[in-house]
Amino acid sequence: MTMTTAQTTTSTDPVAPVRRLDLDGVAPAFVRAVSALDEAAEAEADRAGIEQGLRELVRLRASQLNGCSYCVDLHSRDAATAGEHVQRLYAVAVWPESNFFTARERAAFALADAVTRLSETHVPDEVWHEASAQFTDDELAALLALLVSVNAWNELAVSTRGWRPKLRI
Repeated sequence: MTMTTAQTTTSTDPVAPVRRLDLDGVAPAFVRAVSALDEAAEAEADRAGIEQGLRELVRLRASQLNGCSYCVDLHSRDAATAGEHVQRLYAVAVWPESNFFTARERAAFALADAVTRLSETHVPDEVWHEASAQFTDDELAALLALLVSVNAWNELAVSTRGWRPKLRI
């Protein structure tokens, strides 16, 4: 998930949040390092055989929890490109109440919720046990890598308001 300055603008719209910091411009080495982390997470997901749709749904869920508009937009579009149905994309926000997801996907969402809300949850044993019942150790490691990466991007994007989605009509 590489983010570039071409995707950023400082808004003059009084309602839209204004970019606080051009992280690409002032800390390019750090942004490249986070990009490398994301690439390593993707490589782990490839190695473990985590399907692309699930990767994007998990990233979408973490981004929803963190309130990252750029990443919600990005991972919604990427999930659709990976073949996810639009109804499932809408339902990610309310996954515990939705009947659109498998036990495996639900375990991944529960893990995403717990990891993303780490300070509140400390990843409860029941969440971990359910995830480990649905995923191998390699798959769990890959999911954790994806979650660490997307949460890092979310923290940067939300803190700096550095990357904003563009409406595609």
